[in-house]
Amino acid sequence: MTDPTYRRLGLPPTASPLAVVRAAVLALHPDTRAVCSLRLARKRFYRQMLCAHAARQAAGDTPTG
Repeated sequence: MTDPTYRRLGLPPTASPLAVVRAAVLALHPDTRAVCSLRLARKRFYRQMLCAHAARQAAGDTPTG
């Protein structure tokens, strides 16, 4: 089972890691992206999305709409 936040990105399992990061960036509120003190939290969020994507690719899941 994948992270519900990752599923909301709506990416196919064949998406590149760069596409995952781009979608994750756009999923964040602009105010959240602008606050420098939240940099580590943003990096943690991006890593979680990349790990969820890698797990989905390894499991061979099909895209869900």
